[in-house]
Amino acid sequence: MAYEIPVTQARAELAELINRVVYGGERVVVTRHGKPLVALVSAADLQRLEDGEVAAQEVVAEEQVISSLSSFRSVESAPGERHRFGIAAEHRGHEHRSHEPRGHEDRDR
Repeated sequence: MAYEIPVTQARAELAELINRVVYGGERVVVTRHGKPLVALVSAADLQRLEDGEVAAQEVVAEEQVISSLSSFRSVESAPGERHRFGIAAEHRGHEHRSHEPRGHEDRDR
């Protein structure tokens, strides 16, 4: 549990509060009118909080990608589509060419 102190008192005791946080491992919540205003935490605590925040953001991003990918569904080909655009179409285009390597069709023109 964090130690709570009013902002007016915290101003007067700042050096002591810093020592409590750094050396005593405490967390101090500075209040105004009884409501939390700011917190004093050690640099190590702050690093852990930020690392956890980054990790949480990465998890959320992964979940969004997974959700997006799982929303895709396979779609059946329209009738005749495979015949029009499939392997047969690739081979049909080569029947009209000479047997010269590509790029040499216009050499003698």
